[in-house]
Amino acid sequence: MTEPQQPVPPVDDVEHVGHERRWAILGVLTVCLVVVIMGNTILNVALRRIQEDLDATQGELQWAVDAYILVFAGLLFTWGVLGDRFGRRLVLVTGLAIFTVASIFAAYADTALELIVWRALMGVGGAAVQPATLAVITNVFPTGERAKAIGIWAGTSGLAIAVGPMAGGFLLEHFWWGSVFLLNVPIAITALVLSRWLVPESRDPSPGRVDVGGVLLSIAALGLLVFGLIRGGDGDGWLRFTVFGPALAGVALLALFIYTQRRSSSPALDVSLFGNPAFSSAAAALGLVFFALLGATFFLVFYLQGVRGDSPLEAGAALL
Repeated sequence: MTEPQQPVPPVDDVEHVGHERRWAILGVLTVCLVVVIMGNTILNVALRRIQEDLDATQGELQWAVDAYILVFAGLLFTWGVLGDRFGRRLVLVTGLAIFTVASIFAAYADTALELIVWRALMGVGGAAVQPATLAVITNVFPTGERAKAIGIWAGTSGLAIAVGPMAGGFLLEHFWWGSVFLLNVPIAITALVLSRWLVPESRDPSPGRVDVGGVLLSIAALGLLVFGLIRGGDGDGWLRFTVFGPALAGVALLALFIYTQRRSSSPALDVSLFGNPAFSSAAAALGLVFFALLGATFFLVFYLQGVRGDSPLEAGAALL
């Protein structure tokens, strides 16, 4: 006499029950996210001190800010695909390691050029961390809890943006400008150790292909466009070839990037999404918000500390 067979749960139920330590994992992931987001916003209140110590021009300071953002944005998709192929936890800890090392070297930069280079490398590490954290969340949380977890993840980003200027102002009240980078080090190392311990490794069984050409083309296009804008605002005049030449080249490469992405089977950016009016309108609005926010923040740092005579901490509080 055979024993009655036990019902087998559906595959979807097995795959979406969630990791038993998922909320602890989320805590670690939010720490990872905080360090890379705050690593960008904390710099603003230190710009005036950096200008004085490194004898940096306005253009060099702008590049110190933009180098991180350009590289970060350009490599997000690439790191996401690499995480799907080789492991999300591997990409996460690799990004944290790169970010930590670059932060140490940025803190002790002797020239503006060195600072720009290390800031760009920080962007390489930060670009690995952000998509990896989101991919891990979707892997360890069941469908019913995923929206809540992603909401906490997104809220942490806003908190990091707000805390950055205040933390930077406090450090500059007591230490030199390099301390705003060294703050990243213990937080990132702690996040790295906890990630190795708690975060499970996961991969996509059918990973996408890395569009290396598309990634390089997008970085070159945005880099040339930003280069022209920075040169124009740095006193060179907007009608000089050294200003409009790179900007026009950037626009041309951007058009080429869009053309190649429309024809690619594994695009670095799915440009067909912009055919959706709701998506394109939201993206344009968000782009304008950040365009105004970053520009105003850069200007206000010098106004608050140079004209009004605010301390770094007061300037950081005002930027909130």
